[in-house]
This record gives sequence, structure tokens and C-alpha cells, in this order.
Amino acid sequence: MSVIVDLSLFPVGQGESVAEYVARAVKIIRDSGLPHRLGPMGTAIEGEYDEVMAVVGRCFKALQADCDRVYMTLKVDGRAGRSGGLEQKVGDVEKRLVG
Repeated sequence: MSVIVDLSLFPVGQGESVAEYVARAVKIIRDSGLPHRLGPMGTAIEGEYDEVMAVVGRCFKALQADCDRVYMTLKVDGRAGRSGGLEQKVGDVEKRLVG
């Protein structure tokens, strides 16, 4: 099943700015080759369920390696037979805004 997830992940107790840790997770996502879109409050990732969940797990473990507490939220939208959903979902809304 194809999924789009919205992942937010950051360490707790590592100071006010956690960009260094977020960048570590985003690099894992980019290196996966899965379609993704970085946002200000999370990253959307699209792919088959098992592939996406493996990437999410690697991101969590990468922060867990040197952080005593990691906070993660994950929203999942699963849909059989879908591909290109990251672009399509946004595009469908934007089309309706233009008129």
C-alpha cells in the first residue's frame, strides 16, 4: 500500500535550536530516494508502507543514538494504487484556490 506520511521528529532537552538534529533526519530521508517535501513543521514522505516506515525508523534511531529523549509525531495516509500523491494532493487544492 502506498502511503504519505508527515513526520516531525526532534530531540528534547538539546537546546532551543534543533536544526542540527532535524538535518540529520532529513539527510536520511533524502538518501532514501523516496519522494519527500520538507516543511517548516515536518517532512512529508511518500512510498510503499514498508519502505517509508523503515526510513522513519532510521531517522528515529539516528537521533536516539545521542539524545536521551526523542519526540516524534507521525500522520499516515494510506491509499492503494496511488503514486505522485505529494504533488497531486497539493495541486488539487491549489487549482480550487485559483478562481
